Amino acid sequence: MAVKIRLARGGSKKQPFYQVVVSDERYPRDGRFLENVGKYDPKTDPATVVLKEENIMQWLAKGAQPSETVKQLLRKAGLWVKFKQAESNAG
Repeated sequence: MAVKIRLARGGSKKQPFYQVVVSDERYPRDGRFLENVGKYDPKTDPATVVLKEENIMQWLAKGAQPSETVKQLLRKAGLWVKFKQAESNAG
């Protein structure tokens, strides 16, 4: 089972918001997921990003792969660098 950290779309037409979720890559984009680890609202200025740092770090340590968009969100929040540093210190 390949686990991904990706965005699941919510909201109505032309009013999107996204949940950052951990799911099996075989599940549909807005389908079943293992855990909700954050929110992303691109409509606000600046865009609102709320992430559960501890949970995301645990999933990354277990081997979950972030999508490109989620990876960008993690970089902006500083979590990607923190994960890479922890990974290099542990290995």
